[in-house]
Amino acid sequence: MTEQRQSLGKWGEEQAARFLRRSGMKIVARNLSTPVGEIDIIARKGKILIFAEVKTRRSSAYGAPQEAVGAAKQRQILRAASWYLNDQGWQDLQPRFDVLAVQVVDDQAQIEHITDAFGLSDW
Repeated sequence: MTEQRQSLGKWGEEQAARFLRRSGMKIVARNLSTPVGEIDIIARKGKILIFAEVKTRRSSAYGAPQEAVGAAKQRQILRAASWYLNDQGWQDLQPRFDVLAVQVVDDQAQIEHITDAFGLSDW
């Protein structure tokens, strides 16, 4: 991955984390690496634990950001979330899987928050 793409991804994740905080969520973890994959952002609101995947694009030339969260990526996030819940002992919380699509428009973040984008029932 090029340095420019990495920088854009980090910027997008920072914008997404701010967006979630403004929405009343507490950020629990960012860029969590587990033995079975990575989760961009874990946030909590009450009894809901949100596992968020962030995709950032400068243009729609390669499609909308959320289109990059395909079946394989969803499976990886589900495995990582399951590992995390078991590791932390948080089985009493309700997991939710969201996608935050960040589009750069005039050097500003335009964020589409897709709640419940996918889940265990999809598999």
